[in-house]
Amino acid sequence: MRKGEIPTELSLLAFDFFYRFSRFEFCLKENGYLKSEITGQKAEPGWDKFVECHADTYVLAAEATELLAAPPDRQVVGDGLVLEWVPVGFHDCRSDLAKVIRALKTVRNNLFHGGKHGAAGWDSPERTHSLITWSTAVLESLVETGDFRCDYERFY
Repeated sequence: MRKGEIPTELSLLAFDFFYRFSRFEFCLKENGYLKSEITGQKAEPGWDKFVECHADTYVLAAEATELLAAPPDRQVVGDGLVLEWVPVGFHDCRSDLAKVIRALKTVRNNLFHGGKHGAAGWDSPERTHSLITWSTAVLESLVETGDFRCDYERFY
């Protein structure tokens, strides 16, 4: 979908999702969920550590179930350097939380990196709206899972 074809409501929804996603990654770092704990390394959010800590207690909400039932595709390099779209795989995910986070991060990556020609559903404002809405709700549930509300909303 070209920029001029994006409905205003969808643009606002996408901005809100990006804002919330970035706030959640801030919360991960702020609360010690770091990709690396080695001095001098980049401070990157440790999504895997979050999964390890909360996988056993995480309960799928309705929106997470919807997201897993109709997840986004991800772009891969095919033969001859042709870019292809394939379903997000969950075969190596050990928990529902790991699956939900993989789908969530794929929605973020697909939106952020653009260039979705040839991707089933990405030229459909309705499908994109659903993916963003489900993903935003999933972020809210993850905030509760991590007990991040104060950092997420910056309440002290």
